[in-house]
Amino acid sequence: MGEKLTKYYSLRHINIFGTLDDPVHAKNLSEKIDYIYSHVNNPFVIAIDASLGKHENVGNINLFNGPLSPGAGVNKTLPSVGDISLTGVVNISGFMEYVVLQNTRLSLVMKIADVMSLSLYISLKKFNNYNKMSV
Repeated sequence: MGEKLTKYYSLRHINIFGTLDDPVHAKNLSEKIDYIYSHVNNPFVIAIDASLGKHENVGNINLFNGPLSPGAGVNKTLPSVGDISLTGVVNISGFMEYVVLQNTRLSLVMKIADVMSLSLYISLKKFNNYNKMSV
């Protein structure tokens, strides 16, 4: 998702973490969170991740006010992150989550990432333009 956002990267004062070359994952999540809060002045963090859910929700995109709990779908305990959270439901949950994730269609993941990245870019651009006008 971060990789797709960098293609739209014309927004000033926006830091993107989590690209194909420098992913954010379970092993470096705490380090990345520490870096953000020690190097970015008053950060507003939008946490984005794939998730598992009910069959009828596969393909949905969810926006939550509050932090994301990464790894919850595969029973991992990782630090919560984000002021708001954006998740894309990529497959069903409930049984053998690791196997389910291994068999998730990449095309679905890419379609969700396309919609999420373009939507986020448009929203941030409008927010950025609004703030320029109000200064």
